[in-house]
Amino acid sequence: MKKRVYYVAFLFVFFLTGCMGPPVRDAVKVYLSVPVGKVENNQFSGIRYPFKISAPPNWKVTMEIPEFMESMGYEKDGLQESEVFVYNPETKSNLQIDFVPAGRYAKFSQESIEWITEAARGSFKEELEKDYGAAIKVEYGPTTAYSLKGVPYAAKKYATYTLKGVKREQGWIYAFTEPYQIFILYMILEKEGTKEGANDREEMKKILDSFEVFSKQ
Repeated sequence: MKKRVYYVAFLFVFFLTGCMGPPVRDAVKVYLSVPVGKVENNQFSGIRYPFKISAPPNWKVTMEIPEFMESMGYEKDGLQESEVFVYNPETKSNLQIDFVPAGRYAKFSQESIEWITEAARGSFKEELEKDYGAAIKVEYGPTTAYSLKGVPYAAKKYATYTLKGVKREQGWIYAFTEPYQIFILYMILEKEGTKEGANDREEMKKILDSFEVFSKQ
């Protein structure tokens, strides 16, 4: 999913802004020699990009790709782009975050962020049908504005479907804070007859509430 979501985002921004007019920001330099960040006491603090996120004790915060992620349908290339992963080792519910510098001419608003977030639904549906067949039944939640600390524009979309008796809530949050686009992908797994999904949903909310973009000093 991830690569195609990015494609939708960049394609929209290209047609929205083109290359006309003066640039709205300087080119953003990313120094790959700078460490991504550090994890202490189940909290990630970014160094390459200015953000932090923490998780409850029964979850794990890591910069390494969890071994099970590819089996959940995520592509390795997309996973390698993410800066941090947060997951529940018992249930495999998970979240990943990627920061991408915005282009010099790209302009953002809450309206455009919500449009892009909704547009990603098409790519998501296409990939689900490719992986699991056209008969898979998917229900979608509404596209809504979402609040993240230090972020002026953000929107969320999610879908639910069931595979082999396990209900999945798979969602994406697209956001922008100068000069970065932010991509957050999450998945909550709930086995039939258990309350694991409900617990993970509450804890995922706490994890997202802990996310914060801070100013570089």
